[in-house]
Amino acid sequence: MIDLKFILKATTVVFMTIAISLISSVSFAKTEVRIMWYGDGETEGKAMQDQLDKFMAKNPDISVILDQVPYKSIQDSLPVQLASGEGPDIARVTDLGGLAKYYKDLTPYLKDTSYWEASYGPFLNWMRLPGDTSSIPGFMSTMTVTGPYVNKTLFEQAGVPLLGAGATWKEWAAAANRVAKKLKLPIPMAWDRSGHRVSGPAISMGAKYFDSNGTPALVDDGLKAMTKMLYDWHQDGTMSKELWGSVSGTTYHAPNEYFNNAEVAFMMSGSWQIGRFTSEIGDAFDWWAVPAPCGPAACSGMPGGNALVAFKANEAIGRVMDYLASKESLGDFIGKVLAVPGHMDLQPDYQTDNALAKHALSTFAGAVPTISPVAFDLQAHTDNRIMFNAIISRLGQAIVGEMSMEEAWTRMDEDVVKQIAEKKGG
Repeated sequence: MIDLKFILKATTVVFMTIAISLISSVSFAKTEVRIMWYGDGETEGKAMQDQLDKFMAKNPDISVILDQVPYKSIQDSLPVQLASGEGPDIARVTDLGGLAKYYKDLTPYLKDTSYWEASYGPFLNWMRLPGDTSSIPGFMSTMTVTGPYVNKTLFEQAGVPLLGAGATWKEWAAAANRVAKKLKLPIPMAWDRSGHRVSGPAISMGAKYFDSNGTPALVDDGLKAMTKMLYDWHQDGTMSKELWGSVSGTTYHAPNEYFNNAEVAFMMSGSWQIGRFTSEIGDAFDWWAVPAPCGPAACSGMPGGNALVAFKANEAIGRVMDYLASKESLGDFIGKVLAVPGHMDLQPDYQTDNALAKHALSTFAGAVPTISPVAFDLQAHTDNRIMFNAIISRLGQAIVGEMSMEEAWTRMDEDVVKQIAEKKGG
């Protein structure tokens, strides 16, 4: 005979077990937040993962996944993803204005927006669309300042004295050539292949980038002077066509390999290289940051940096961003990666005994007051990437002989006008 009471009791136990299991799984389900991240060298990725591990230990209900990608993915793939409605929750980006239309305002999910305004206020404008004065889409993970490094050891071996503040671009090129000739170096001078890197020197030569109404107006006498100088250097051997000529279009190229191997006397790059040089070069030679060379208008580098910005907004993302933007977390990160902070009240405890790194950090921090207002305006403009890309793509074509400099200047202006019109139309 079937015992109905037993069956009912057993069934009840089974259902209760399933219910408890479901409740338990819901209770311990973690909210997932994904960050698309690029780093300058391995140190930055490790340092950020350290911060996320600390966050997750304090917030077990949130799982943060750091997807580390090449910088080219941030430049090329991320904008395509965002345009199609896809993309990560958070990403580390450099095209702050160009991607601004995709950012989400985190203010409803942040603990203390006054802290964000006080700490990041001047840089928040780089991330906001025109007319927006209140949104908080992210924060500067590091600030950067462009400028040169020299191989001080090679200069000393060649008996060529280093130039001081106030030296011009032509004087530095001549000095680099003297070192290369004396020591038979293959490359006297190397630059990052980047429109951003060209722009500080161009502004020093008098480039204005905008007309009196604030509308982009790229090619003027100052820009012509700097780009012609770069063209000439590639023709006379001061710079190597092999470096910039190895890629085309708007592709970025850094000459780290050549500088690290002591094949270059002078390298134009920026403050983000400090951590890399510390780990990759160490004390193999004295890599030495020097003040930005001068033109008739200024002795300016370009400000910049990278920001962690949100493309989605919810409580979990707000908590992650609050933590990473805190003085404690950001200070620890900056101290490990040896960078200039984009924070108004942060004095990092730099974790290095390397005298070269300390000198470079001091040099780049000291360069901030010398940056031209034009450079700050350019960095904040939503169409700056269009201008940077027009410079480097057309200059690159002229350098490798595909067009004259006169044609390159014409095409630069045409590119800017066309792409801004397409952007507005789209």
